[in-house]
Formats: sequence, structure tokens, C-alpha cells
Amino acid sequence: MELYKTNQLKIYNSLSKTKEDFKPIVEGNVGMYVCGPTVYSNVHLGNVRTFMSFDLVFRYLKHLGYKVRYVRNITDAGHLENDADEGEDRIAKKARLEQIEPMEIVQRYTVDFHQTLQTINNLPPSIEPTATGHIVEQIEIIKDILEKGLAYEINGSVYFDVLKYNETEHYGILSGRNIEDSIHNTRELDGQSEKKNPQDFALWKKADERHIMRWPSPWGVGFPGWHLECTAMSTKYLGETFDIHGGGLDLKFPHHECEIAQSKVKNNVKPVNYWMHANMLILNGQKMAKSTGNYILPNEIFSGENTILSKAFTPSATRFFMLQAHYRSVLDFTGAGLEASERGFIKMMEAFNKLDSVATSQTSSLNISDWKQKCYDSLNDDFNSPILIANLFEAAKYVNLLVDKKETITQLDLNEFKTTIHSFVYDVLGLQNDLQSDSSEKIAGVVEMLIKMRNKARDNKNWALSDEIRDELASLGIQLKDGKDGTTFSVN
Repeated sequence: MELYKTNQLKIYNSLSKTKEDFKPIVEGNVGMYVCGPTVYSNVHLGNVRTFMSFDLVFRYLKHLGYKVRYVRNITDAGHLENDADEGEDRIAKKARLEQIEPMEIVQRYTVDFHQTLQTINNLPPSIEPTATGHIVEQIEIIKDILEKGLAYEINGSVYFDVLKYNETEHYGILSGRNIEDSIHNTRELDGQSEKKNPQDFALWKKADERHIMRWPSPWGVGFPGWHLECTAMSTKYLGETFDIHGGGLDLKFPHHECEIAQSKVKNNVKPVNYWMHANMLILNGQKMAKSTGNYILPNEIFSGENTILSKAFTPSATRFFMLQAHYRSVLDFTGAGLEASERGFIKMMEAFNKLDSVATSQTSSLNISDWKQKCYDSLNDDFNSPILIANLFEAAKYVNLLVDKKETITQLDLNEFKTTIHSFVYDVLGLQNDLQSDSSEKIAGVVEMLIKMRNKARDNKNWALSDEIRDELASLGIQLKDGKDGTTFSVN
């Protein structure tokens, strides 16, 4: 029987602002859309955290037995420099500055995006459509919205009429914004904008002679508005109403608000049942910004080639650090926090590596079924990865006690214990055993050599040297344990 039938998942819905029981539209199937990157620069750490959060969602849904269609788009046109539908297209601007074709920019940074997410061990989505690959669909949506009187065309550009929409619907239903307050706090148009109202947003923009990325349309040569692509692609691949829509918290307004309005007009139904938003990531207590130097790329973390961290960290140690914070909480990325998380990760993985050496007994001193249910309960509660990791640390402590023969476990329970740990560590959290194996082996070799020296000192009744070796190793976090079968060690 599929696990989703015995595990009631609850998801925090940004629309209702409450946790709700998850009930997919079609039993056993989940449609999920996540807003992807605009590929004009290297993927930054905040983006990585967002996509890692939804990778966890994707992995756990699959683990529960759902058949998931995960759609994540690539924005390769139409994303202007600000949300007021002004400025240059970000990709076209980068192409102009580098004097190359826009699609060269798209290719370069799409490859970087894929390589970075693969390095951090994110699963690829089921479908990864592009904005430029769906121009026809976007034009058809614009035609429909124009025919229904909720958009207007001016000088080759088409804008969504927010105020008219708000007469019968609620523009601001997701973000909680009140359109009347927005109107009151907005300065009068200075005559430079062709919009009827400042709140209106572009469905199609006329391309001037300098604009590189341009397509023919019924309203003239231009390009689609940024918000429109997600409506076109989510509808095409997931239907007029689908289960989950995810993205960063910064996309809630105006991007996702505009998506709701467009889709509601086009399809006459609400587009999404569960809206999910991942919170922001800050660096050393401050917003990440290239202008201030408070900025680091994922690959710089893995290579150690940066001025912010004291050393390199593996992708899994970095992933583990991020997953120790709930996806809806702000995460402060610090060197000290990353180092502490890495120590915990190494300690946990080293414990799990000892599972095969555990001896079984007639009874189990830990109720494995109860522990296993706690793991499921944590993720069933809005994908609470920090609580899951706390339960995994409890398991690691139990393993060490089993090795020391201070706890017991039956063969049947050991099999279930191993399977559960493997499922949550590798399949759901997406961690890898990428510990610095060469260094670990060298350290183990040195410790074993010191143990031999200590044993020789004890044979010669040189207790001072024996104690000195033990105490020096203890100061480095390496504990020696003398037993009837010899001396073993553990790293704290």
C-alpha cells in the first residue's frame, strides 16, 4: 500500500495562511509548478536554497508513493529590470554588454544552473519548459484576456487592467495587499507611462529598435511580460487548476499575484490549490548583494575559493546546513554555523556507517516503530526537515550505543532501522556520503598508530606517556575506549 494512504501530509498554504490537509486533485497524482531562474547570471545561493526546498517536497511526495509531475520553468526572455515593466530585458542587457547573442547568455547560465543543482544533488524536474518556447501560448492567452475586456492595448503593448479585475475579484488575495491602499499610496502617473493605472502590468511589451529579443504578434513586434510565461506553461502541462505552486517569498507579489489574476480571467477557475513560498537566505546577518561584497556563489563554497569562509565545504555538508532550517524560516548563512553543521553531519554519517557492524539481540531497547513514525510525523507537518534531522541524530546516538553494546536491537528491527535511515538520509533529504574519505582514512591511520604506541607504553608500564597520548587525543575530540577486545576510538 502506498505510504500516502497512511500519512496525512499538511502543507502551509500561503493563500489561506494556515496549514491544510493535502488532498491532490487526482488521488495518487500531484502536479507541482515551481518558478525557475532567469538565466542571465550565475545561480546565487538564495536561489539554491529555494530549489533545494522544493527538491525536498518533490522527493518526499515521491517517497510517499505519489506520481509527481514537477514543472520548473526557465525564464529566457521577458524579465525586465524592475517590476514596473520598465528597463531592459535582463538577458538582452547582459548580451548587449558582452556583445554576444542573448541565447549565448541563456545557454551559459542554464548550464551553470543545472551543474550547480546537480552538484548539490537536486533531482531534475519532470518538465523544464522555457519562456521563448511558449510564445504562441502566451499570445493566445493575451487574445483571450483582451476579448474578455480585462486588458487593453496601447501603442503595441498590452496591459492587464488590474482595477477592472478588482471590481469582481480580489487582486491581492495571495499577498494580503489591498488595492485601494495601493492606489492611495501611489503617486500620479507622470505622463511617461502609457498605462491607465500604475497597478496594471504588462502582458505584452512593444520592442523598440534596440531590443534584441522580439517576436511578431497581433499588436506588433514585441515580447511577452514576465508574469505571463508561468500562466502559459503551468496551464499547458498541469491543467487549469493544479495542486502545488512554489517559489521564493519575493515572488509572492507581484509575480504570483499576477499569475492568479491572469489565470482566473483565462480559465474562470482558481489556478492553484496550495501556494508554497520558501523564505530568504541572508549572509552573516545581512542581505546578500554583489555591490557590498556580501555575496558568495555555491561553487565558491565547494572550492573554498572565497574571502568569506575559512575553508571549503562539501555539497552535502552545505545541503545539510540548509535543511537544518525550515523552508519557511529565514536562514542566516554564516561560516560558524556551517562549520558546526558540518561537524554534526560528519558525526551522524560516521555513526550510520557503523550500522553493518551492529550485533543483534533478542530484544530492542528502542521502539523502532515509534522512532520511525516520528520521522514521518516531522515531514508530514509541512516538510519540517529540522525535526526530521533531530530524529536522525537520535538514531545516530542509538547506533553508537549499539556498537558499544550499551543498547540492544533485534535483527528484524535492525533491518527496518537501516531501511528507514537510508530512505530519509539519501532518498528524501538527498544527502550523500561525501565525507572527506581520504582525510578520514589518514586520520584513522594516525590514531591507530598512536594507539599502538600507547599500548607499547602501557606494556612498559610507562603510564605517563600512555595518559598523555589519551589526553592529547581527547583534546582533539578523539575519545579512546579500552575494552576486552582492545582499544577503539570515536570522533566527537
